Amino acid sequence: MLGNYYIGIMSGTSLDAIDVVIAQRTEQGLQQIAGFAPAMPATLRKQLLKVCQEKHVDLQTLGEVDHLFALTCAKAVNQLLKKANMVASQITAIGSHGQTIFHSPQTKLAFTQQIGDANIIAYQTGIRCISDFRRMDMAYGGQGAPLVPAFHQALFAKENETRIILNIGGIANISVLSADNTVLGYDTGPGNMLMDAWIEKCLGQSFDKDASFAKQGEVDQALLKQLLSDNYFSLLPPKSTGREKFNLAWLENQLASYSINNADVQRTLIELSAITISEHIKRHTDTADIFVCGGGALNPLLMERLKSLLHSQTVQDTNALYVDPMFAEAIAFAWLAEPTSIRASNTTQVCHWRN
Repeated sequence: MLGNYYIGIMSGTSLDAIDVVIAQRTEQGLQQIAGFAPAMPATLRKQLLKVCQEKHVDLQTLGEVDHLFALTCAKAVNQLLKKANMVASQITAIGSHGQTIFHSPQTKLAFTQQIGDANIIAYQTGIRCISDFRRMDMAYGGQGAPLVPAFHQALFAKENETRIILNIGGIANISVLSADNTVLGYDTGPGNMLMDAWIEKCLGQSFDKDASFAKQGEVDQALLKQLLSDNYFSLLPPKSTGREKFNLAWLENQLASYSINNADVQRTLIELSAITISEHIKRHTDTADIFVCGGGALNPLLMERLKSLLHSQTVQDTNALYVDPMFAEAIAFAWLAEPTSIRASNTTQVCHWRN
């Protein structure tokens, strides 16, 4: 199977772009050979936000958004193939995450729901498409999130060394790759999601580039204490969360009794992410090297705060491990599409919680 090519498609809670990669299986592992991250079309993003935030949608609208998202993913795949001078027949399979619209792991009848019809993606690209990973993980007793720890172990683990892989997307999650070859992974809480929601409300921007807005403000300690009091942060793993919990409405409810300028809120949200991430990491180790991927790796202020709070540990992005931090999750779904990795769905949850 050496030399086979796989495509991974990832769209996260930030709803900013669709990340697509072509990865090749080599003797050294699965290696990215091309990547493409087209911005989420504005109309589609608006529709997805409406579905996620309002939590009420008629079946006609849901079916149409599902179809449109799949077409958008297929278009991105075809564009990437063209950019890479490759054709569909060279690709063994696509692993597609889809777009999460609701995640409910703690209810009596736990479920998670992603859209992005894999049948449409397969037809539009001419490539077999494998999907629905999160519901399979739940069926085997997992929480459906995060799905990446087993991949992180396969790609990043080092014998007799403990490493932390920190993915900062809309939600932040950690994979603890222990020296004894066990793995633990879970969501620590907000990554970029609240920051993105707040700057979009205040300035109409989809994210705070280079933390320029946050740098204009200061941490409001009273607000920070209020945000940190949410019971999610004290829960023990297994745990996972998403836009259903940490959203603009949640933030505005927290702000109801405060009078704070907008930049101070933005700066405080960075501190919230930095503190909750670092405190969760400290529960496991204060000596392991930490490797960061996801959009948060590009936020200089967030990275600065993480390095300060985790001062006894080395914090760097996954470029140090020869993986582009912006495409690490998409590569994970290419990995999950491999026949040998479709131990994938049920093994992933075992690696999460039953080590």
